[in-house]
Amino acid sequence: MAGRIPRVFINDLLARTDIVDLIDVRVKLKKQGKNYHACCPFHNEKTPSFTVNGEKQFYHCFGCGAHGNAIDFLMNYDKLEFVETVEELAAMHNLEIPYEAGTGLSQIERHQRQNLYQLMNGLNDFYQQSLTHPAAKPARDYLQKRGLSAEIIQRFAIGFAPPGWG
Repeated sequence: MAGRIPRVFINDLLARTDIVDLIDVRVKLKKQGKNYHACCPFHNEKTPSFTVNGEKQFYHCFGCGAHGNAIDFLMNYDKLEFVETVEELAAMHNLEIPYEAGTGLSQIERHQRQNLYQLMNGLNDFYQQSLTHPAAKPARDYLQKRGLSAEIIQRFAIGFAPPGWG
């Protein structure tokens, strides 16, 4: 069984992760001075109050108070648990996590979970892409009638199951 993740590894992972790059993939950032700004992904707003400081590797929203480092952002944005977030960051850097002895998921269980996440991400991409298919016009019309913008559809990964996939 796997155990705790050493603090040294977590610190190293944070040092290797550029928070600006990590967030910019998910939320389009705009450079203003030495910081980056965007509308906060954690609440609705029209005026950007979400700030990312690349020098300090920290984000803060002056609107809702959300703040933290790269791990905190991924946990909140991707709705992951701490260990899942560390595993995700480690995978981004092609690093093996040196679990300490103790309780937790085994290597096989972690690998199975990772495979399931990859499968789910692939299915998610398929269904999102299917929403652009001509057969999905009634679904697109429905979403438009409900007032969902393209940004909301993308943010919440709304997709379409083609006929025969239900």
